[in-house]
Order: sequence, then C-alpha cells, then structure tokens
Amino acid sequence: MQQLESLSLEQQMPLVKNNAILVIGGAEDKVHGREILYTFFQRAGGQAAHIGIIPCASRDPVAIGARYQQIFEEMGAQAIEVMDIRERDQSEDPAWKTSLEQCSGVFMTGGDQVRLCGLLADTPLVEFLRQRAQIGELTLAGTSAGAAVMGHHMIAGGGSGESPNRSLVDMATGLGILPNVIVDQHFHNRNRMGRLMSAIATQPDRIGIGIDEDTCALFQSDEAFQVIGKGTVTVIDPSQVTHTNEPDVEATQPISIHGLRVHVLIHGDSYDLRHSRVIPATT
Repeated sequence: MQQLESLSLEQQMPLVKNNAILVIGGAEDKVHGREILYTFFQRAGGQAAHIGIIPCASRDPVAIGARYQQIFEEMGAQAIEVMDIRERDQSEDPAWKTSLEQCSGVFMTGGDQVRLCGLLADTPLVEFLRQRAQIGELTLAGTSAGAAVMGHHMIAGGGSGESPNRSLVDMATGLGILPNVIVDQHFHNRNRMGRLMSAIATQPDRIGIGIDEDTCALFQSDEAFQVIGKGTVTVIDPSQVTHTNEPDVEATQPISIHGLRVHVLIHGDSYDLRHSRVIPATT
C-alpha cells in the first residue's frame, strides 16, 4: 500500500482477472458508461468470464436476474448463470458448489438484505462463495442489499435524517465476506450518516463505509479499497474515539461520540484500513 501514492490510478488498480470484491452503493449505471459493471466484468475475466448472478434479495428475482444477464451478455461474457434461489433448502443443494467452481465472477443484486441473508447465511453455498472471494479465486460484487450483507455485522434497516441514536438502526448478522466493515448504501442519497454512526457506536471495533449510488468501494484485499464512480464513499473510523454515552442512554436518546474520524473519498481515492489512512487519487 505504501507505493500507491506514487502510482497512477491504472497502476494502482489494474484491470486484471479475479482478486476483487466490489461493494456498490446501489443504482449503478446500467445504461450509459456502465463503469462499475464493466469493471466487475473485466475483473471477472472479460469475454472469458463465467458469471453467476444471485438475485434472491429481490422480490422479482426473474426480472432482475434477466436484466443483469442481458447487461453481461452485451458486454460479451462467455457464460452466465442466474442462481435463482427462492427457498433456503435450495441454497443447501450441493449442485451449487459445482456452479460456483465454474464461476470467475458472482454478482449479488439489490433488494432486501434480510431476505438475502435469510436464504444464504450459514449455508454451504455462501461458505464456499466467501472462501473463494477472500482468497481471490473469483471476483464478487454486491449492489445495494448485496453490498449491505458484506460485513459480519449488517445494517438490516432503520431510519434516516436523524441524529445518531440506537433506535435509528436495526442490526443483524451479515455474510462476513469483509468482516471488519459495516456497510450502508444509497448513503448520502438517503441521508444515512446518522444511521451509520449509530451502527458504529454499537460496534466500535468495525469501520463504517457509507457508499453513494453509482459508486463502488473496490477491495483487492480486506485491508484496502479504492473508490470508483460518480459519488463518494464515507469512512467512519472509531479507532480514536475517546468517549461515547452509547452504553448509558435509552434507545431513542441521542448518542455522543467524541473523537470520531470521518473521511469522504471520491473516485480514485483509496483507504488503507490497516493503518486508518486515506491515499488521495493521483492527478
């Protein structure tokens, strides 16, 4: 990571096969430049890609699966499989392991993150997917709900536009792909700063990542990410917090957090989670 400051954006994040996890804030461009989706496609192997689409967060998995299938077909993917899982026992079918072994990229769509985890969490399918993603054997992307499930702790729901308080956020267990982060999506678009701060106040050993729409945090390891897209990624770092009243107040009372660090990153900026530092984009 120390070399990043002297490298260009292309050198920092070369478009190579595999070894990437894309955490997308939702509403990514599907029509015009398709920058984020095309980055996923290239990372998954380009025209040689074998892509699996997991649409089960959606209430209409057939339609959303078909939409992404069409997009990746237009890009030229060699093979695409929509993994249409409607019931939890389906995700325990050992045949999915065979499907995942063939995939160079897997894309989890938006919808309801609670539904997604309810169908996939602690199943052989997601265990195998997590293992392959973490060791860089495939490229994994999740958008909106598919992004929210990336951490061990997940924001399952809540409000927006309020000052931090425990009642503002509902927490649950995610899929643990990137266990050290808590992700919130559609971030500034839906005024979720207070919600993510509330989540971090209850889990001060994690890093909060708030991702705007049509914006992506691209991880090449679990220790650093780079921003791609039109919006911002907000990092909430509690490592230097000196005081919080979170354990002592009622659920609806405001939370005080002293020493909380907040960074706002744009396209090309990187963040080193291990050393808690921002690496600006090279101009």
